[in-house]
Amino acid sequence: MRIAGLGLPEILIIVVVILLIFGARRLPEIGTSMGKGIRTFKTALMGEEEKQEAEKQAAANSKDESTT
Repeated sequence: MRIAGLGLPEILIIVVVILLIFGARRLPEIGTSMGKGIRTFKTALMGEEEKQEAEKQAAANSKDESTT
């Protein structure tokens, strides 16, 4: 199995090194922080008008899901 030129042994070594550096407890925090950063970046790229439209659509979807 090859992913971007890396095989399974290389990926396992990378995962072990990351666990040693950050520890298992910090990995969820790092993932959450990265997710928030990506989300903020996407909303900044969308612009204010598109952001408001997306919020309206999300609110409508929430209402639809709660009625079913």
